Amino acid sequence: MARIVRFNETGGPEVLKLYDEPLQEPGEGEVRFKVEAMGLNRAEIMFRDGKYAADPVFPSRIGIEGSGTIDALGAGVTGFKVGDKIAAVPFLSWDKWNNWTAESVMRYGIYGESAIVPAYTVALKPDNISMVEAAAIWCQYLTAWGGIINYAKLASDDIALITAASSSAGLGGLQIAKLTGAMTIAVTRTAGKKQFLLDAGADHVVVTNDENLQERVMDITDGRGFSVAYDPVGGAFMADLVAAAQPCGTIVNYGNLRTEPVNVAILPMLVKRLEIKFHSLFDTLRIPEERERGINYVLENVASDALKVIVDKTFPLDQIVDAHRYMESNVQMGKIVVTA
Repeated sequence: MARIVRFNETGGPEVLKLYDEPLQEPGEGEVRFKVEAMGLNRAEIMFRDGKYAADPVFPSRIGIEGSGTIDALGAGVTGFKVGDKIAAVPFLSWDKWNNWTAESVMRYGIYGESAIVPAYTVALKPDNISMVEAAAIWCQYLTAWGGIINYAKLASDDIALITAASSSAGLGGLQIAKLTGAMTIAVTRTAGKKQFLLDAGADHVVVTNDENLQERVMDITDGRGFSVAYDPVGGAFMADLVAAAQPCGTIVNYGNLRTEPVNVAILPMLVKRLEIKFHSLFDTLRIPEERERGINYVLENVASDALKVIVDKTFPLDQIVDAHRYMESNVQMGKIVVTA
């Protein structure tokens, strides 16, 4: 038996419930592992709320990222063995036209003491990090690699603007941008997170509750503006990004923290010839060549300590509701991890 988190209706954190369930056997091409840690992600909040790209099918499992020890292999799985220490890389399923589908969230979920995932979403844990850290690296670093490196081709002469920078995803983007040698400007709403972001490696910090984003970015860059923005906010904030961008700049949006419709005049974007890319980690996972390059990039840089995950707080599994409430408070600085 294993304790498994499910929910039977969409809503607040309180809809998450623990159930004792028999262990399931992995199917062809699948791996089962004893879960030791689960990294929390904003996508799971949206999925639980019924506001995600795929709808839950009740009683739904939940969770896209975790670490543990393989205890069963399905038919046809190669490259792994029982006893391997691994991490599960987040993924979604898709149809032949590349539309996201609900198949993966109907079949898989990591919150709990046992999980089954496709073998192609499994990576061996680097020896130099803990299980808690291994549960926290993939969503933040692989998303950032796909958006900043693989797509935007960020280079040392660029200026990278990282919004919602104190989140785990933002910190992942900040660290990867620093690895390229680019100037980094971290953006946060509150002054209380400024020193944390400077200590995390940001060259400059803009506090939007106290400062005008465009004016501050132009001051920092001597009127140039940023060349690449890595943004999970969206909504009306997109207009602020357009104003602070340099000509021919790139805005990579990977989230929807602000849900109001975008109301941005086309002319400023046309005048600056901006490129706006809506990016998802799941597209990196969907394309085998990109998946391999991205996974190798993360593994190499985590193993060398070039990328060091920042864990804000851990919760035990029986406090999964409290963990979700904490994430929704937006006070965290780094990754929230739940341990089984």
